[in-house]
Amino acid sequence: MQLVRQKEKRTTKRRRSVTIALVALLGAALASGCGQGSPGADHHSRQGAAGAGGRAAAGPAPQAAPVSALLSYAERLKRRQARRVAVARKWGLADVPLTAPAPPAEKPRITSREGFEVDDGEDLPQVFTTVPTDERIVFLTIDDGAEKDPEFLRMMDELKIPYSAFLSDYLASEDYGYFARMQKKGVTLNNHTLTHPYLPGLSYERQKKEICDQQDRIEKHFGKRPVLLRPPYGNYNRDTLVVAKSCGIKAVPLWAEEAFPDHMDWREWDRDLHPGDIVLTHFQGRDQWKGTMTDMVRNVMKVITDKGYAVARLEDYV
Repeated sequence: MQLVRQKEKRTTKRRRSVTIALVALLGAALASGCGQGSPGADHHSRQGAAGAGGRAAAGPAPQAAPVSALLSYAERLKRRQARRVAVARKWGLADVPLTAPAPPAEKPRITSREGFEVDDGEDLPQVFTTVPTDERIVFLTIDDGAEKDPEFLRMMDELKIPYSAFLSDYLASEDYGYFARMQKKGVTLNNHTLTHPYLPGLSYERQKKEICDQQDRIEKHFGKRPVLLRPPYGNYNRDTLVVAKSCGIKAVPLWAEEAFPDHMDWREWDRDLHPGDIVLTHFQGRDQWKGTMTDMVRNVMKVITDKGYAVARLEDYV
């Protein structure tokens, strides 16, 4: 019963917020209408003119158009919010995901996280876990490609949640079509190597095959060469970055948090989100997890939304 009351309180609060926003819009509309020749104001001005000179000058016609336009806009906002609430409820989300702000006109300068850089003075791809930004946004990234759940594709498309995929070919090759459908929805397909090995344990030539051949595979099957690499397990060495640069990789995003259907893993001591954090999860299901990919989305979005963050598109910032 207590949980039901809390849910009702949250719903009432959201409705009150929407109502307040609509009232503000209507107030602005009415103020605009009064300032631009409202019927009442025009009537009083004609009376004054008639009293002063016996004959009223023809004034401008009442301008109701701004009021009507704002009322229409407010109604569209109300309907749009109602649709978003309905979709969130359909997929089992307690709250509607927050909307990310527009991306910056100029992408921020990415530098390697302290302790993650390779100290050789070369201009190599930067390794980072957080994108520099003051906005309350995080980035959702999904690795490997084992689970190919059509419900996940529908859920993410209907909720309009952006994410980035990092594919390993030995798993993605089981169904390239699944990831092609994902790409058509605007998801960027990035490099996670051919066979998901521990890269620092490989020679330069073998690392080159794992990374650069995967560049070729993704370009062949999806028409676009990746510029982002995520090394398996987050492990890399100097050869990894030199090889990656040689075949077109610009940056190496790792992660600050990892999402599962039933919990979160945190890299930082405060066990919290921070502006620009990269969140990792995987294309996995009940064979690997205590739940499905849609369960994972419900869990991670509850954490993100409850903490006042929105999900943004990584490639708009990197």
